Amino acid sequence: MLKLALFFLVISLIAGLFGFGGISTAAAGMAKILFFIAIILFVVFLVVALLAGRAITK
Repeated sequence: MLKLALFFLVISLIAGLFGFGGISTAAAGMAKILFFIAIILFVVFLVVALLAGRAITK
């Protein structure tokens, strides 16, 4: 998912460089959304792994 966010970021930068403001804004918005979804999923899986690790060691 972070690869897709990075892809949209690069598309946004290239579109902005060539003057396509609307496409650049849309691609940057998608990159931001995908980045925050990836961060949220990381935190959720980290908490689940920590809780599962404690349950196994007891």
